[in-house]
Amino acid sequence: MKIHCIYFDFFSCWWKTEKWKLLVMRDLLKGTQRFGELRKSIPEISQKVLTENLRSMEEDGIVIRTVFAEVPPRVVYSLSELGNSLKPIIFSMETWGLGYQKLNDELPNDTQ
Repeated sequence: MKIHCIYFDFFSCWWKTEKWKLLVMRDLLKGTQRFGELRKSIPEISQKVLTENLRSMEEDGIVIRTVFAEVPPRVVYSLSELGNSLKPIIFSMETWGLGYQKLNDELPNDTQ
């Protein structure tokens, strides 16, 4: 039987309530992002949940929130040194997930 899987599903099996954080970290590994850019890259996440996750990650020391004294105010998010230390783990999970997806794609579709 074919099972739908993308790499973050593996992680969310263990860290189900925190699955959005992995996607936020994935995007911040590409570099500093504004809130709207993060929201656009994860269309399934609500504004409220993204805000809560960013605040939690900032409190945990994973994300740095920088506010620029401009009108209108500009806020950007980036990974801290601690957040960047998760890079090999995230890339390993992505590699595993892509390999699993390839294997899964080769399985016959469920005919039921």
